[in-house]
Amino acid sequence: MSTPEISKKNMTAAITTLVEKEYGLTATLTRLAGENENYLVKTGNNELFVLKLAHKQTTSGMIEIEHLAVERLIDAGLDLRLPRVVPTGTGSIEARALMETGELLRGRLLEFIPGRAWCDVLPVAAARFESLGQTIAKINIAMEVIVHPDAGRTHQWDLARAEQHRPSISLVDDPQRRRILEQVFHFYAAIAMPRLPDLPRSLIHADINDDNVLVDKDRIQGILDFGDCLENPVICDLAIALAYVTLDEEDPLEASSQIVEAYHRIRPLSLDELTVLFPLICTRLAVSVIIAAQRRLIDPTRESWFVSEERAWKKLTFFAGIPPADAAIHLASKIDSAPYEERGKSISILMEQRQGCIAPSVSAAYETPLKIIRGKGQYLYDFYGRPFLDLYNNVCHVGHCHPKVVEAGQKQMAKLNTNTRYLYDGLSDYAQKLCSTLPQELSTCFFVNSGSEANELALRIAKTVTGRSDMLVVDGAYHGHTGAMIDISPYKFMGKGGKGKPEPWVHVVPLADGYRGQYRGQGQKTGKAYGDEVGKIIRRIDRPIAGFITESLLSCGGQVIPPKNYFKTAFAHVRAAGGLCITDEVQTGFGRVGTHFWAFELQEVIPDIVVMGKPIGNGHPMSAVVTSRKIAEGFANGMEFFATFGGNPVSCAIGEAVLEVIEEEGLQEHARKIGEHMLKGLSALKKNHTLVGDVRGLGLFIGVELVVDLQTLAPATKEASVLVNRLRSRGILLGVDGPFSNVIKIKPPMIMTLADADMFLRILDDELTGLHPGI
Repeated sequence: MSTPEISKKNMTAAITTLVEKEYGLTATLTRLAGENENYLVKTGNNELFVLKLAHKQTTSGMIEIEHLAVERLIDAGLDLRLPRVVPTGTGSIEARALMETGELLRGRLLEFIPGRAWCDVLPVAAARFESLGQTIAKINIAMEVIVHPDAGRTHQWDLARAEQHRPSISLVDDPQRRRILEQVFHFYAAIAMPRLPDLPRSLIHADINDDNVLVDKDRIQGILDFGDCLENPVICDLAIALAYVTLDEEDPLEASSQIVEAYHRIRPLSLDELTVLFPLICTRLAVSVIIAAQRRLIDPTRESWFVSEERAWKKLTFFAGIPPADAAIHLASKIDSAPYEERGKSISILMEQRQGCIAPSVSAAYETPLKIIRGKGQYLYDFYGRPFLDLYNNVCHVGHCHPKVVEAGQKQMAKLNTNTRYLYDGLSDYAQKLCSTLPQELSTCFFVNSGSEANELALRIAKTVTGRSDMLVVDGAYHGHTGAMIDISPYKFMGKGGKGKPEPWVHVVPLADGYRGQYRGQGQKTGKAYGDEVGKIIRRIDRPIAGFITESLLSCGGQVIPPKNYFKTAFAHVRAAGGLCITDEVQTGFGRVGTHFWAFELQEVIPDIVVMGKPIGNGHPMSAVVTSRKIAEGFANGMEFFATFGGNPVSCAIGEAVLEVIEEEGLQEHARKIGEHMLKGLSALKKNHTLVGDVRGLGLFIGVELVVDLQTLAPATKEASVLVNRLRSRGILLGVDGPFSNVIKIKPPMIMTLADADMFLRILDDELTGLHPGI
C-alpha cells in the first residue's frame, strides 16, 4: 500500500483503530519484514495475529481466492498450519475504514502461525525433501476443485507469463549475467511456453518459497502467504518451490529429484511436465533477479527486496552450464518416467558413422556440428535438449512441423499417393490456388521435386521454346546442384572445386549490388545502369540467347536487393533479343518479402517463367515451374514431360496446406512487420559497431555485411565466421554467404516473433561488442 501522504505514526494509529473497531482487539503493532505491508498484532493477553493490508489494486475477488484456498486445504485435512482469516465482528473476511486523508484502509486479520522457515533450518535431510514433495502434491490436488471468476488474474510473479520480464534483461549491467538471463528466457520460450497451454491447470499457491514453508524438524508444518494464488499450469507450483528450497543445496538437482519423486508418488507427472520443470525453475529465479534490478531503481536501501538475490544468481550461474535434457533426466531419475529417451546415438558415434558411409563432400554446419532431434515452430532442438532459434532455414517457411501441414501430409499419405498419369482432385485444385497468387499471365504449372530440378526444367523450357542454347546468368548466383545448374551458377563454378570459368553457352552479367558493385553510389540511376550492362553483354554475344535466369533477390550472392528498375531494364534487353526471362523464387517467394507474395513483384515486372521450391512444401521435397499457357504449349513438342513424384497427391495436399497457413495466419503481413522491426534494430547496431558495413533486406530476407574497413569495404570474412559460431553457442542459428563469405544471412521461418527478434538483436549487440577486426 502506497501512503506517502500519511505519516508512519498516523498510519499505525489508523491500523490500531481498525483492529480495535472491527475485531474488538486492543493490541500493539509491529511491521513485519517482507515486500508486503503486514503487521504482527499482539494483544494484551499475548494472543498473536497478522494483519495483512491490501494494496489499492487488490480486488475483492483476489481476497476471496486467497480465503477459498486456505479454507479448501483445511477442509482437505492436510495436517498443515495455515493462515486462516479471522472474521470481523460482522462476519466479513475484510475490515475497512476511511482514513483522514480520504483513503480507504483495507485489511484482513489472519491467525498467526508459529514455526521456523525452511531457510532457517539447514542443512536439509532427505525426509524433509520427501515431506515437501508430498505436501505440494496434496495441495495441488486439493486446490483443483476451486473455481472463481477472478482466478485467471495475473501479476508480476506469474510464471506462466514470465515473458513479460524478458525486455528488462538490459537492466542487468554485468554482461555475463545478461548472457545467463538470455539463455534462461530462451529455454523458457522454446521449451516451456509451447507446452504450457496443454498442461493440467488449476488454482495454485504460486509462491511456495523457503520463507513461506514452515518446518518442524523434518516435517512440513505450515504454508504461509496465499496472496499470489492464481490459475496456472499446476507444474508451476512445484517449479517455484524447487527454485527456492534448493537455493542453499550444493547439488540442487539431486535435492530436487528427491522432492520430484515424492511429489510424483502422490500426483504423477507427465513427460511434458517433467520436460518443462527445469526451464520453469530457472525462469522463476531469473524473474526474481530482474524484479530485484527493477526495485533497485526505486529504493536500493530496502534490504528485504534483495534478500535472496545473490543466492539466486549463484544458482542461475550453476544451472547455466547444464543442458536441459541432462537436467530433466536428473530431475526424473528416481521415478518411472524419463524425458528425452529418444535422443538416439551420441554425437561422437554419429560423426564416426557419418565419416564411414556418407560422402565427404556432404558437410556439416558449424565448427562443432549439431545433432538435431526435433523441430517445432521457429526452433530446432539438439541432442542435449537445447533449443536454437532458427534464423537460417527458409525451407520450413510456416514453422518446423506445422501441425496443419503435417496433418495434411499424413492424411493424404494414408489415403492415396500416385502420379500425374491418373486423375485426382488435388493436382488441379492446388495448381489453381498456386496460380491465383501470381499475375494472370502465369497460369500453367509443372510440378517436380526440388529447386534444382525446377530450375533445370525452366532452363529446358527456355531452350526448347526459343530453339537456342545460350543463357545469361548473374554473377554470384546459385540455382541448384545438378550438372546444368552448376554450369549456370557462378557461385559454384567460380567457387572451390569449380572450373573457374563458365561454359561457352553461359554468359555472366554483373551482380546488381548497390553496396559494393561497379555502379554503387549512383542513386536512382543504379538499377538502370546494371540493367543496361545486360544489354551490353547481349550485344557482345555472337549467337542469339535463349534467356536470362536470375534470383528475384540474390541470396548466395550476399542477400542482395536489386535496385529499382534493374529488372525492367534487363528484361527489356532480353526480350528485345528474343530471350525468355526466368525468375528463381526458390529462396524468396511465398510472402517472405512482406510487401508482396513474390519478390519479382517488387520490380513491377512479370517474368516469363517462375521457379519455386524450398518453402513451397515447408520441408517436404516439392517444387514447381509456372509459366504462360503459350510458353507451355511451345514446350509441348511431342516429348512427354513426366516426373514420377512431381505433383503427387501427398505433395499437392501439403502445398495447399502451406498456402492456407500463410493466408490464415497472416504470415506475409507478419513478415513485413517483424522485418521492419529487425531492419530498424540492425540499422541502430550499425551505428555502434564499425564491423557492420551494410544492413539490407525486405521482410524476413535480410543481410548484414561485415567489413574490416568502412572505406575500402575490405570483407570481414574471418570475423563473420567467428560471429555465427558465437551466436550458435548462444542458441541462434545463422549462416554466412556472399562472394567473400562475409554476409550474415537472415531467412527465418515466417512465424518468428517480436520477442525472438529482440532477443537476436540484444545478443548480436553483445557479440559484436566483443568482436574486433582481425580477431
